Amino acid sequence: MRKKIPQCICTLIDNGVRQRHRSMFIIVGDKSRDQIVNLNYLLSKSRVNSRPSVLWCYRDKLEISSHKKKRTKQIKKLMQRGLMDPEKADPFSLFLETSDITYCHYRDSERVLGNTFGMCILQDFEALTPNLLARTIETVEGGGLIILLLRSLSSLTSLYTMVMDVHERFRTESHTQAAARFNERFLLSIGECEACIVMDDELNILRISSHMENINTVGNNEDSEGLSKRERELRDLKDQFREDFPVGPLIGKCCTMEQSNAVINFLSSILDKTLRSTVALLAARGRGKSAALGLAIAGAIAAGYSNIFVTAPSPENLKTLFDFVCKGINALEYKEHLHYDVVKSADPELKKATIQINVYKQHRQTIQLLPFHCQLLRPCLVHTLFSCLPLSMGTGRSLSLKLLQQLESQSQPSTQSNGSNSSRQFKKIELKESIRYASGDPIETWLNNLLCLDLENYIPNISRLPHPKECDLYYVNRDTLFSYHKESEIFLQRMMALYVASHYKNSPNDLQLMADAPAHHLFVLLGPVDESKNQLPDILCVIQVCLEGQISRKSAMKSLSEGRAPSGDQIPWKFCEQFQDNVFPSLSGARIVRIAVHPSALRLGYGSAAVDLLTRYYEGQMTLFAADDDDEETEEPEVKITEAAEKASLLKENIKSRANLPPLLVHLRERRPEKLHYLGVSFGLTQELFRFWRKHNFYPFYVGQIPSAVTGEHTCMVLRPLNSDDIEVSESNKCGFLVPFYQDFRQRFRRLLGTSFRHLNFKLAMSILASKIDYSNHGPSEYDNNSASKLLGDMLSPHDMKRLEAYSNNLVDYHLILDLVPILAHQYFSEKLPVSLHGAQAAVLFCMGLQDKDVGAVKEELGIEREQVLSNFIKTMKKLYGYLHNIAGKEIEATLPRLKEIEMPPLSKSMDEDLAEAAKEVEEKRRATNEAPVDPKFLQKYAIDDDDNEIEKALKSAKVSASGVISVKSNKSKADKKEKHKEKGKSKRKGTDGGRSESKKKRA
Repeated sequence: MRKKIPQCICTLIDNGVRQRHRSMFIIVGDKSRDQIVNLNYLLSKSRVNSRPSVLWCYRDKLEISSHKKKRTKQIKKLMQRGLMDPEKADPFSLFLETSDITYCHYRDSERVLGNTFGMCILQDFEALTPNLLARTIETVEGGGLIILLLRSLSSLTSLYTMVMDVHERFRTESHTQAAARFNERFLLSIGECEACIVMDDELNILRISSHMENINTVGNNEDSEGLSKRERELRDLKDQFREDFPVGPLIGKCCTMEQSNAVINFLSSILDKTLRSTVALLAARGRGKSAALGLAIAGAIAAGYSNIFVTAPSPENLKTLFDFVCKGINALEYKEHLHYDVVKSADPELKKATIQINVYKQHRQTIQLLPFHCQLLRPCLVHTLFSCLPLSMGTGRSLSLKLLQQLESQSQPSTQSNGSNSSRQFKKIELKESIRYASGDPIETWLNNLLCLDLENYIPNISRLPHPKECDLYYVNRDTLFSYHKESEIFLQRMMALYVASHYKNSPNDLQLMADAPAHHLFVLLGPVDESKNQLPDILCVIQVCLEGQISRKSAMKSLSEGRAPSGDQIPWKFCEQFQDNVFPSLSGARIVRIAVHPSALRLGYGSAAVDLLTRYYEGQMTLFAADDDDEETEEPEVKITEAAEKASLLKENIKSRANLPPLLVHLRERRPEKLHYLGVSFGLTQELFRFWRKHNFYPFYVGQIPSAVTGEHTCMVLRPLNSDDIEVSESNKCGFLVPFYQDFRQRFRRLLGTSFRHLNFKLAMSILASKIDYSNHGPSEYDNNSASKLLGDMLSPHDMKRLEAYSNNLVDYHLILDLVPILAHQYFSEKLPVSLHGAQAAVLFCMGLQDKDVGAVKEELGIEREQVLSNFIKTMKKLYGYLHNIAGKEIEATLPRLKEIEMPPLSKSMDEDLAEAAKEVEEKRRATNEAPVDPKFLQKYAIDDDDNEIEKALKSAKVSASGVISVKSNKSKADKKEKHKEKGKSKRKGTDGGRSESKKKRA
């Protein structure tokens, strides 16, 4: 059956094409895709140029495949099942065949950034998130269509109870019911959109879009040449600079006046070459900031700059920039492969993103991607910073605001001693005119209001700042906050404005998290409220809290055994992982997700007041409820919505904001707090933030070892125990039950200071370690003595102490004891050496001993001279050596090896008496020898070795001489004679003066 298309649909599409404004259609029904062909035909008919390109986004699969052969088979199956009319199959197939369609999964939607389409089709509504809405809708050009496909619904209010895919990530073990408050606000906002029509799959306009039935045709604001006023101004500007090089060719690539002026300002600073210019470009999505910066870089190449660096959180974010760099240098008559080459990334995750361009025409020039970090903003050639104000880019305004403040401070006039001005020239440019569509686009206005993107006007000036003690903390009812009432909307926009102005990273998904997550709660700090004035109070501070914990012991043990943590419950699972503890997850706690203070009230104590009030509230100090009172959590609004969804039909239902809602703000005295055991925070580690949370008795238990690729900050988690009777605490300490875990964290953090945290700022690292350095009131104890003695026995040898002594006495260089510094530093900062050190001395010991930095690095870190570093170092070593020597100096001396001592006692007699006594002994010995009888054995050697018969024969046979000597033949052998002869020879050779004197004495 053929049906006439309502006139309001045709009029809306025609008006959008004429005004370069986008239009949106929401089609409800299982056959909604059949109307895509009709809408595409109407759009093609209204456009003068080519047919519109189409972006089709989906979650898992399409009803009709994007592959031609598969699509033919699917059409046959649908026709057999009666789900497709043969008469309508041909037009739809023709649409698929003839249209330029880009199919994209929602999970891959980042790859469409920077592209432009004439029509965007979004199916699978339950898979949509605020990020996807902002990312896909902003790719549609002026005059294009956004088509949102919904399956058959009994009523639109059933969206209020629809389970979205993202709700699965919001649920935890203790909080399972997610409310679709964002869907409710989305549907109510559709009813006020001036360029949106909601209809069924038969083109029947639903009552929510009844205001669009009387839409009027708008006139054409173009002149006889088909140009608007702004386009005519842009053409005149291009004609003015046409002959100027390199400005003329580059301006010819611009699409708006604001973009042209931005490129002119960039080129002015580049061609100036004073090296003291900083230009900041701020713009929302789709304003042409990347293109303007790319054209300016092309101008820098023409100006002869050799090294140009660009940076972004991801190389994929620079796709448009590098594209326009190439377009710019091509306009300057550079040829690819002849004058320049484009280098693509080999990393498959970066999908061949451009990372470098090498130019060779004049000389070697390079445009190179550098890792993103704030420290890149230091004086160099030309600073060019571009940032995005809305949340849809994924970053908030805090980073850009801090950088702009830093750049503005550098631009303040400062006169050096020689009288020259050393300040940098700073210029800030802002782009408001969109490239893809004309100004005043109703879809942009609707999207900004829905996702709280345009928040510059929602931070009111505070006329009077009350004292923090006069302020009160209020609980915000989320049902009322997201009800789309006028006052609630203003209050929500103000809350989101504080979020954006206070945090590095924001995204539209944060809004859905605030609305639908069952464990999240909102608090606001307000000054004294004057109820006589019918106006919303000024918000001084916003706190978003997420309830965590209450995880069963079984789930905790399963997580530990599998080595993974489920989504949600960030602090319990991280605590369980770090300490392998399965008891802590069963406790209940609250994690402060965000705390945002009004920009006009920073550092005035409002954040501290809000944290103190929140702590007192969860400790039960602000509410008085009877013990038998039950928590009253009314479900009436949800019941009413469900009943309305069952009773009302799709064509007759009237969508409007809920009535009889609870109060938006509830004082904490009037609400029962949840029973909690701790408060926790997870944040990017900076000195200021850590000092803030440490001031409120939050203790760290985890610091991530890998810094963020965007901010360069480590993730830090801190906890504060709350007063509770459920946990036994053995010590009266502010840490409560966290004492053993906190001590374990400090020990692990101290060990990692030389590796993972070596480059962490020493002030921040010392604050985290929180070691005592002042022992002026510390008395000596037996534990300290035993600890020092153990240190000397286990880690320091007597020779080490000798080296320390030598260095303390300025006898050796500090290099001789560098191996001992880490040992002493670890013992000192574990509070085992109670020695008082000044701040500079402790800092030097910390950097050299724990962070393993040399003297040059310590000099740069502390900002002092090398001599001061060594002076503090030797003073520190003297104090530590003095303490150790006093404790165990004698024991050390006793253990050193020594030579054996020879004892020489004095003589009891004089030398004369001793000589006289010795002479007397010799004389007595000689006298005794002379008076003694001759020993027969002595005479035996003179005996004649022969018998008496021979002697008798000799006497008889021979005549005896006058001397009485006779000769007798000896019977000794020759050998005996020779032996006797040798003995006589030896006695002669051994003769000495002593022998001679003895023979003389004998003769005497």
